[in-house]
Amino acid sequence: MFFKWLLKLLCFVKFISTSNLPKPLSKEEEKMYLEQYKNENNEDAKRILIERNLRLVANVAKKYGIGRRDMDDLLSIGTIGLIKGITSYRLEKESKLSTYVSKCIENEILMSIRSGKKGNKEVSLNEQVGIDKEGNEISLIDILSTDEKDVFEKIDLKANTEKLYNNIQNVLTKLEEQVIVKRYGLYNKKRKTQDQVACELNISRSYVSRIEKKALEKLRNSFEN
Repeated sequence: MFFKWLLKLLCFVKFISTSNLPKPLSKEEEKMYLEQYKNENNEDAKRILIERNLRLVANVAKKYGIGRRDMDDLLSIGTIGLIKGITSYRLEKESKLSTYVSKCIENEILMSIRSGKKGNKEVSLNEQVGIDKEGNEISLIDILSTDEKDVFEKIDLKANTEKLYNNIQNVLTKLEEQVIVKRYGLYNKKRKTQDQVACELNISRSYVSRIEKKALEKLRNSFEN
């Protein structure tokens, strides 16, 4: 129910101006709802914290959006950052909630931009952001409408997927990238055997195997670091 409500709210946010969004909480209200959510796991308090901080999503998105489509995309991405920020915020943190959450929103948006999604591929509620344990594709709309107990595992999957694509581009050589993309069917391509990759790149299968092994080791190290 919580994320179905959030999905409806997100769709609403896209079609209204920032001035019409719910007003921010007062310092006293924010403290009260934070304590209710963190200490009592009160879902109504969590819902209010998200709703009353949506203004932050709109404000951060304006810094990076250009057209209407950009804003729609960034609002979707920024709301994921908002959820993660409110969920991970600790009462004992020295920073204000708004400061902490704004950083989470901005990080989520920048991570998406750096991964090459902005401008190269439309990011929307129907965008595929990963694969679940059963091999099914996961979209942003799945994340927002799923049961709460599973949602943060899927958000982490999205973050790791984006990090993987970033690392492939930044850590691997051109040849290593070609091998990994072909072998594992990245960028919506069909997976290929080592023999098929060897034939396409005009190299031996044993060389493909060595390249693949080295590339995977590089990627594992990049995640650890």
